[in-house]
Amino acid sequence: RETYAIRDITEKTDVSQLTAQSYPTMSDLYAVLQNMDGAESLATRLERYTEGIFGGFLNKQSNVTLGSQLVVFNIRDLEDELRPVAMYIVLSHIWNITRSVQKKRMLIVDEAWQLMKYDDSANFLFSLAKRARKYALGLTTITQDVEDFMGSKMGRAIVANSSMQLLLKQSSSAVDVLADIFKLTEEERKRLANFPVGQGLFFAGQNHVHIQIIASQTETNLITTNPQSAALQPTSQQN
Repeated sequence: RETYAIRDITEKTDVSQLTAQSYPTMSDLYAVLQNMDGAESLATRLERYTEGIFGGFLNKQSNVTLGSQLVVFNIRDLEDELRPVAMYIVLSHIWNITRSVQKKRMLIVDEAWQLMKYDDSANFLFSLAKRARKYALGLTTITQDVEDFMGSKMGRAIVANSSMQLLLKQSSSAVDVLADIFKLTEEERKRLANFPVGQGLFFAGQNHVHIQIIASQTETNLITTNPQSAALQPTSQQN
């Protein structure tokens, strides 16, 4: 409250009249804690978020218009150490919206293994998996690094809490890890290590099904990561 009061923001302030620059930053909070009895330890822990690479990312007001129909948080160029922090902030923002304005939604978390690397973010994602249904939210987690994901206690719990799973081709070492978790038969182990692109094992409850996913040409053009395929895409002309 003291940090916000420094910026003349109180419970009686009309926040609709405020701009992004009106709000306090991490440095403001850090300065208040430094001068508060009993808060020295917290101030010390927050210091890393006011300077250096963490400060450059977190110690400023948001420049994102969150009310837009399409909002993109691009974390591609962030330092590896910052990326899980960014994913945590984005997921927390989405979770707050989900709880405040309830309607059917699907939350898709790609590269979820990055959140499994840290206890706090792993626990947060597990909490989402356990509580999402209550708020009409469907949660899908995607990872290419299955071993990293399943090597986490929370990662295994998230998979166990999922109603459906899809496994595409895996390395031999990953198959060994997954075989025990998904109770794979010897034939399924062999298939999982040798699936061509688009084929995989689909799990729904106790049922295991070998499936093939066929994308339409339009979908293929949109999602392909093969440079040769991209180069062969037809171009459209308008007269």
